[in-house]
Amino acid sequence: MYQIDFDHPVSVYFLGIGGSGMSSLAEILVDAGFRVSGSDKSRSTFTNVLESKGITVFYGQRAENITDEIDCAVFTSAVPKDNPEYIALQEKNIPCLTRPQLLGQIMKKYTTPIAVSGTHGKTTTTSMISEILLKADLDPTISIGGILKTIGGNARVGRSEYFVVEADEYTNSFLNFFPKIEIILNIEEDHPDFFKNLADIRSSFRKFAELLPADGCLIINSAIPHTEEITDGLPCRIITYGFGPEADYYPDGITYDEMGCPSFTLHSPGQNDRQFSLQVRGEHNICDALAAIALADQLSIDRRLTAEALHAYNGAVRRFEYKGTVGGVTIIDDFAHHPTEIAATLKAAAKYPHKTLWCVFQPHTYTRTKALLKDFAKALTLADQVVLADIYPSREPVSLGSELGISSEVLQQEIRSLGKECFYFPTFDEIENFLLENCIKGDLLITMGAGDVLKIGENLLGK
Repeated sequence: MYQIDFDHPVSVYFLGIGGSGMSSLAEILVDAGFRVSGSDKSRSTFTNVLESKGITVFYGQRAENITDEIDCAVFTSAVPKDNPEYIALQEKNIPCLTRPQLLGQIMKKYTTPIAVSGTHGKTTTTSMISEILLKADLDPTISIGGILKTIGGNARVGRSEYFVVEADEYTNSFLNFFPKIEIILNIEEDHPDFFKNLADIRSSFRKFAELLPADGCLIINSAIPHTEEITDGLPCRIITYGFGPEADYYPDGITYDEMGCPSFTLHSPGQNDRQFSLQVRGEHNICDALAAIALADQLSIDRRLTAEALHAYNGAVRRFEYKGTVGGVTIIDDFAHHPTEIAATLKAAAKYPHKTLWCVFQPHTYTRTKALLKDFAKALTLADQVVLADIYPSREPVSLGSELGISSEVLQQEIRSLGKECFYFPTFDEIENFLLENCIKGDLLITMGAGDVLKIGENLLGK
């Protein structure tokens, strides 16, 4: 495997440089003195940031973008083998690394690399930890899968020993990492296009936990079924958190204010009870905060600073993000694209002031929608009114929907079978017109999904 040498920066090319994970690594390398360039399909918030840092971005992936000046290329699992740039790299024998391989090599630079993993909540927990480390003036390097307003993007290059990163299980990416501290938030069935079943996913997380050294630490959610299968025999320190006294860290006396934001008393080993209040909504955010607090204590961060940082945190972009109000209708956008995430977000929304709760959901990938169809339907019934957009295929070919016999219309039928009315429209224009005709003052509208569904809310705000 090609090894990046930070003492001798070279020219690195990123295929798909505009992705959330790829763009953050590109920023880290350019700050370290590497000559960075790359390509993507179209402009985005991420590519705009990269270009502002002097990185050359080609729009459209073509063989002629690959020149002999490139010393190493980085790609993700989303790049097909018939990609013209990938073919050109092979023909020129230019060394290549996958994104997780590069990230693993970067982690080796730091004394305390912190990897945040789990089926849900990675971006939020990584963001909370980042806010705490910044508040404590620990100058961390950060790589997040979403936009954190405090750092104005998804990456920050610090000069300390701390490196905070999201650890994605898809394609076993996180098994390329070298963490000192790990957080495992949850383990649920997902990515059916790669993992065989839940047992396969749990096996992957066990292997991830085994990466920790004897002087490392694993912070894990006690609600994960059969947690001992993940933790037994590990040489490192193990800290648990959850909603019951069986966990090392657990909350008590949870209350919510008029906007649905929680406060709670924290119980933790060998410490006096502490009070926390959050500006993000939902029980799932309390859980993520517990993991961040346990990590802060592990790093001996002043408890007052931890509480202040968490109170100041108001969410990452696309995580219950307030977009605006039009005609008295409040528009929120959320990245939820798994049934558990949908249910958590809609439960949080129920505590937010509203008359009717509308959810415009865009399913993400055909394989996930097919595998979790009944769970999606059940979760979406928590909204008062459900509107479906077409499935966002992401990395999957459009033809796969027909092959699997899955579509948003199939999901619509499943939701209706549960006694919940559900509307489906094949275009965003039709959805927007329907909402304009039916949403009234005082309603809460959430656009939800990992694709481009946020455009619906943004378009409504512009109409």
